[in-house]
Amino acid sequence: MCPMFDLTGKIALVTGAASGIGEAVAHTLSGAGAFVYVADIDEEKGRLVAGAVDNGEFIKLNVAQRSDCISAAAHVNLRHGRLDILVNNAGIGHVGTILETTGEDLDRLFAVNVHGMFELTKVFIEGMIERKYGVIINIASIGGILAIRERLAYCTTKFAVVGFTKCLALDHALDGIRANCVCPGRVETPFVKSRLAEYADPEKAYREMSSTQAIGRMGTPSEIAASVLYLASDEAAFVTGTALEIDGGFSVGK
Repeated sequence: MCPMFDLTGKIALVTGAASGIGEAVAHTLSGAGAFVYVADIDEEKGRLVAGAVDNGEFIKLNVAQRSDCISAAAHVNLRHGRLDILVNNAGIGHVGTILETTGEDLDRLFAVNVHGMFELTKVFIEGMIERKYGVIINIASIGGILAIRERLAYCTTKFAVVGFTKCLALDHALDGIRANCVCPGRVETPFVKSRLAEYADPEKAYREMSSTQAIGRMGTPSEIAASVLYLASDEAAFVTGTALEIDGGFSVGK
C-alpha cells in the first residue's frame, strides 16, 4: 500500500519560504517527495532553506512585482515544464484601527497579500488548465474569517484571500484544479517572536496571545504545514473551495 500524502514526482512552489510557516511547508512538502521551489525576497535565508530541504531550489521572488512572477514562472516551466502545487504563503501585517491606518498602509498590504497572490496564480494557472491538474493553496488567516481588533488592513486583505480562493475553486473545478486556503490562528513564528520582543512585558504579551486559542497556546509552523500537505495530496481530491481553520479553537467562542 502506498503511504498517505505521497507527493513523489510533484513540483511545488512555496512563497515566503525563507522562514516561519513557509519554511515549514517547504520542508514538509519536500519530505513527502515533492521538488520544492523555495521562493522569497530574502535571498540569504531562502538559499539556506533550499539547501536544507530534501529536494529543492531557491528562487528570488517579490510577489508584489509582476515581472518577478513572470520570471519565476518562466524558470519553473523551463526547468520542469510544469507546476503541480502552488502555495501562496508570502504576506505582511499591520496593526491599527482605521484611525491608525493610512491609505498607503492598505495599499502596501494589498500589494503583497492580495495582488501578489493574484499575479503569481495567474502566471501558473494557464499551464494547470492545459494539463487538467493543479493544486493552489493560499495561506489566509483566522483574520480572514473573523474580525480581529486593531487589524483592519490585515483582516481586510485576508478576507479578500478567502474570497479569491473560493472564486478560483468555483471557476476552475472542472479544469482539474483545486483551490483551498488555510486560516491559521496565532502561530509562534520568528515574526511573532520579534513582535513580542517589542512589548514592555514580552512574557505577559506571550501569555495573552497564547490565551486567545481555546487550547491555551499558539500553533507551530509545522502544524500549519501538515494541513498544507493534506490539501496538496491526492487524499484531498474531493476538497476544494474550503477555508480550513487551523486555529487551536480561536474561533470556537466567537
